[in-house]
This record gives sequence, C-alpha cells and structure tokens, in this order.
Amino acid sequence: MRGIPTRLGVLAAAVLAVVAAGPPGALAAPGGPAGAAPGGPAPTVEERRLDQAVPREILRRSGFDSVAPDFARALDRAGSARQAERVVARHGERLWQRAVDRAQGRGPAAREGDLARDDDRPLYWARLGMTRALGEWRPAFPLAAERRAELLAGLERSSRGQDSLDLPAGRRVTRVLVTGFDPFQLDADPRRSNPSGAAALALDGTTIRTAAGPARIEAAVFPVRWADFADGTVERTLLPGFRSGPRRVDLFMTVSQGRVGRFDVERTNGAWRGGYPDNLAVSDTGTIPVPAGVPTPRPQPQWTSTTLPYRAIVAARTGDFPVYDNTAVTEIPAGGSTPVNRPDGPTEGSVARAGGGGDYLSNEIAYRATLLRDALGLRVPGGHLHTPVLRFGPGNTDPATGQISDPEFVRNRLAITDQVREVLRVAAGTVT
Repeated sequence: MRGIPTRLGVLAAAVLAVVAAGPPGALAAPGGPAGAAPGGPAPTVEERRLDQAVPREILRRSGFDSVAPDFARALDRAGSARQAERVVARHGERLWQRAVDRAQGRGPAAREGDLARDDDRPLYWARLGMTRALGEWRPAFPLAAERRAELLAGLERSSRGQDSLDLPAGRRVTRVLVTGFDPFQLDADPRRSNPSGAAALALDGTTIRTAAGPARIEAAVFPVRWADFADGTVERTLLPGFRSGPRRVDLFMTVSQGRVGRFDVERTNGAWRGGYPDNLAVSDTGTIPVPAGVPTPRPQPQWTSTTLPYRAIVAARTGDFPVYDNTAVTEIPAGGSTPVNRPDGPTEGSVARAGGGGDYLSNEIAYRATLLRDALGLRVPGGHLHTPVLRFGPGNTDPATGQISDPEFVRNRLAITDQVREVLRVAAGTVT
C-alpha cells in the first residue's frame, strides 16, 4: 500500500509458524494432507480446524469444496514466483467474487449447494483451504519463506475484497465503505457465522437509494487476528479511500457482531486491547499499536468518537431489532489506577480500558478507522455498528448434536443484513 512500509511478510511468516495439534483421527483438509512443505510454514490453528466435520460439510454443501484443490493444482503449474503471484491474485479475486455473487443471487455461484446463499462461512473456510494449500505447496523452483509469506499476504487481501474496492468518482453518488469480519469463537462452536461478514458480501458493489440520492457501497472483510491488525491491514485497506481525491469516501461504517437482540452505534472507541484470544488462539493485551508510517495524531489519543449520525439512525425505523446509541466505556480515571465503568463516556484525561464496543477487535477496527479519519482531516460520517448475535433455532443450539444451519438461523442473518442496509440508507441520506 502506498506510503506504508509493510512488515506483513515477516509477521505472516511468524503467524504461520503457529502449530496446533489436530483432533484424533482427523481427516485431511481440502488442499492436501496436513503438514508443511520443506521450508514452508506448518498449518495454523485456523487451518487445522478444517480437519473437523463441520467445515467440510459447509464447503461440500456450498459447492466451495473445489476451491482449494483447484488452487493447489494451479500452483503446481506455476513455473516461477512471478507466475505463482498471478495464480494467487487470480484465485483470490475469484473466490471473493464468487462469494459475493452467491450472496447476491447472481450467476452459477447462487445455485451451488443447498446452503442458504447469504451464508458467509463458505468464503471463510474456502480461504483457509487456500492458505493451507499455499503453505503445503512444494514448488519446482526455489521459494524463500519471505516470498511465500508475501504470496500469503496477497491471497488474504484479494480473497477479502480489500484490494478491489472500487468507489466511483463524481458528485452525483455517495461513496460508502463498509467492513465486516470472519466468524470467530470457533472452538466453542465451529458452525458459527458472522452476520457482519454476510452483510459485507450482500452489500458489496450495490447501490441503494437514499434521501440524498444514490449511494454506492463497497465492502471488505477482515480477519479476527491481532497480528494482522498490528501490521496495518485496516489502514492499508482504508487509506486509498480516505485520502483526498475524486473517489474519497463520503461515509464509512465498520460492522461486527455484538450483543444479543440489539444493534448498537458505538459512540466512543478506546485505545486498548483486552487480550481475548483470537482465531489463532493468540492473546494480546496493551495499547493498540499503530504501524510505522501510518498517518496518526500524536500523541496517540486514548479515545476516538463516531461521526455517524447516531441520532438519526436510532430514531429511524430500520428493522425489527432495536438500535441503541451506546455511550458506555471503561476507563482508568486521571490520577487513578482502577478501571471504572462510565455509562456516559470517558472523563477528561482518562486512560482507555474498553470502548463502547469492548476491548476486542470490534473496538480496534473502529478505533483504527476513526483515528485514520482524524489524522487525515477527513470530515465525513464514520464509525462502528454492532449487530445482534446470530443464533440457531431452539433444539439446534448444541454444536455436538446440532445441524450446521436451520430456518431461524438463516432468517435472523437475512434480517440483520437487511437492517444493516437500512442503517446505511439512513446514514447516507444525511450526507450533503
């Protein structure tokens, strides 16, 4: 990305070296048998979950079970690192577009399998099959670990829609950027979906009509991994659309799954990581790190604030779920040493311990996006929306005996996506 000296290759190589023992009697995951290629990284904690029955069923029932094997065969035909780079870019972009097409009911992808077409999980598990295949790939030419890590980074970006954001130029359209997340907490229940990721797929490349005219939405998804955020994946993705120019965003909204039965517009974001394990089972606690070279206010602020039109959003009839203006934070007051919950926001001089969106990656993406907004002097509506928790229907809550989907699960996910769209319609309608 322009202007940011990246450390992603080094960090990706380190992350890929994390090893987790697979379950007893594990089956080989899509992309080949478990195990690293000579000089390649070992399968990650995330990739080893592919050995479980649930991910394999999701891939099979969506038609995405062919993605990783097709990618592995294409890699085997690459005769150089440059050719491999083209394979990675082509297959990563193809996976993202296939998932978007499926979610939006377009083309052959919409007819694949019997899972509901709005399901975000096939994209997640298919991507992991591809990253695992890339780690296990044995090229016919020398490939340094750093070069393999660069290929992995490119695959992550292209298969998440991060490098294909295409905001239009011109004054007659409102440019909207939306982000979602991968599923998470998969060791508790590998069936989990993330409605923010489903919404991103359903909204990418669409145009909605608002009180201010047409609004074009571009979307991307992000991993639930501390290291990727520390390395600047958020800033790298957002910077092109945040900088001045004819395609600069007019509105941005980061979205994640939050609380049961409600939407929350998070008023304040805190500069603190609370350490909850990510999808690699890695914990990280401390002040949110800002990558070198990224525009940022100095000194780094403890708090940032939403500029979304929260009053208009809360007042509007956007769907069946209630929408709240969430002002609560957790802080260490100036001169104090003990965290205190503040329902009405932070007090002057306090140190952040949790924003309205908590102290996990939901809060962090909101903090990073709004910090970048402030550093660049971008005066547009922007901030974070938490969706309701996506739940299975009664009788299907036990991951050991339940099904990977049910009518209530699908109905709730569609309702959440529809309401995210309506929240965006309200927000974009205030842009002048």
